[in-house]
Amino acid sequence: MTLGVLAAAAASSASSNDVEPGVLGFLVVAGMGVILVFLFRSMNKQFHKITPEPDAPDGQETKNAAGQRVTDS
Repeated sequence: MTLGVLAAAAASSASSNDVEPGVLGFLVVAGMGVILVFLFRSMNKQFHKITPEPDAPDGQETKNAAGQRVTDS
């Protein structure tokens, strides 16, 4: 008898296609939005701390990607 009730409940829920995210889905998406705002603000502060190195004129030493000094010849 219990299996019959479970099978009937499963059949009735399987035929229903009314799926809604509800309040929990909204709260998850809103929370991710708030987290992204703070993440972008922090990233923007970190980018402003970076100062570009001035370009060296021809014939002077420069550094390659590994940080080693390279002279132009």
